[in-house]
Amino acid sequence: MKTPLLYKLLGPAMAIPAGIVVKKLADTTWEKVRGYPPPKNPAAPGVSWPDALAWAAVSGALYAAGRLVAAAGAATVYEKITGSLPPGVNADSAA
Repeated sequence: MKTPLLYKLLGPAMAIPAGIVVKKLADTTWEKVRGYPPPKNPAAPGVSWPDALAWAAVSGALYAAGRLVAAAGAATVYEKITGSLPPGVNADSAA
């Protein structure tokens, strides 16, 4: 099944702002909790293992949540515009 152009455009249109919000949220939360900025490169010398692992866990969870919000938002907008669910999404998949 071919994915309609509208749905292909909605994905990035929802994902880009969600990504910006998630990055800001992750950075701000880290700085408030830890008192210093998150590691820009967790693999760099001088970054402790606890900081690298914590940053991986925090940023990974927030980015996964951001992807979920963007995908759900794109599907909702697509459905409102077209009156039907996007390709590959069906009402039975919620169970």
